[in-house]
Amino acid sequence: MLNVSDLDFTYPGMDRPAVSDLAFEVEEGEVFGLLGPSGAGKSTTQGVLIGLLKGWGGSVEVMGRLLHEWGADYYEHVGVSFEIPNHFLKLTARENLDYFRSLYSSETSRAEEVLELVGLADSLDVRVSEFSKGMKNRLTFARSMLHRPKLWFLDEPTAGLDPVNARNIREVVRRRQAEGATVVLTTHNMQLADDLCDRVGFIVDGRLRVIEAPDVLKRRYGRRAVRVTVETATGPRGHEFELEGLADNADFLATLRQPVRAIHSEETSLEDVFIQVTGTQLT
Repeated sequence: MLNVSDLDFTYPGMDRPAVSDLAFEVEEGEVFGLLGPSGAGKSTTQGVLIGLLKGWGGSVEVMGRLLHEWGADYYEHVGVSFEIPNHFLKLTARENLDYFRSLYSSETSRAEEVLELVGLADSLDVRVSEFSKGMKNRLTFARSMLHRPKLWFLDEPTAGLDPVNARNIREVVRRRQAEGATVVLTTHNMQLADDLCDRVGFIVDGRLRVIEAPDVLKRRYGRRAVRVTVETATGPRGHEFELEGLADNADFLATLRQPVRAIHSEETSLEDVFIQVTGTQLT
C-alpha cells in the first residue's frame, strides 16, 4: 500500500532536515504506527505522504503509483484526520460534513452515520463554534472517513478525548481495518499504539530507529517476571520471580501458600521499550 525510501525533507530556512533517510513499507490492511516525541518528524512525514509538503527528496509509492504521479484523484482514496481541528465554525456539524461530501466523486457516508460513530449524533445541527475541543477533534475524525478511504492517516486521533470517547475511536479504527482500510497512525501515545498497531516505527530527530511489532519489541527488550503481593503482619509485601522455571521455583511455591493479595506479570510497556531503544523520553 505504501513504500517509502530515502525520504528527506528540510523546512525552508532550516539548517538541518526534519526527516532524513526514512525508509519503511506499510502493507495493505495494516495499522502502522510512527511513534515519537513532539518534534521527532512524525507530522512532517505525514505531511509529505498526504501531499501537503513539497520539495522532499527520496521515493514515495502509494497504491502502486509514485506520489508525484497522483493528481487530485489521490484524495478519493486517502483520508486524513489532523491533530488540530480545522472546521467552518459558523456552520453546523452536518453542514461541515455535507460540504466535504460534495467534494468527492465517489459515494460517501451520510453525516448522520459518521457522527453516530463518534458519539456526536445529538450535535448534528449544532454550530461547530459551540463545540468543545474534544468534540471538534471527533468531528475531524468523522470527516476523515466520509469516503471510506483505502489509506487512512490519523494524527493523534484520541488527543483531548475522555477515556470513553477515546475507546470508541479505537473501536472505529479496528472496525475499518477489518473492512480493509490501511491505517498510518502518528502519535506519542504509546498505549494507543500498543493497542492498535500491527507494527510500529520509532522516530527520533527525524530518523527511524527500529520497526517491529509491539509484542516482539516488548519480548525482545522486556523482563519476564511475575510479582506476587502477600499479606503479612506488618502489611503487604511484594516478591518478584523470573518466569523461567517458575513451576519449579520453591520460593515462588512457598509464597503462594501465604495469603496472596495480588499476582501480576511484570510486562514491559511499549514506552519503556521506546526509551530503552532510543534513549529519549516521550514529551
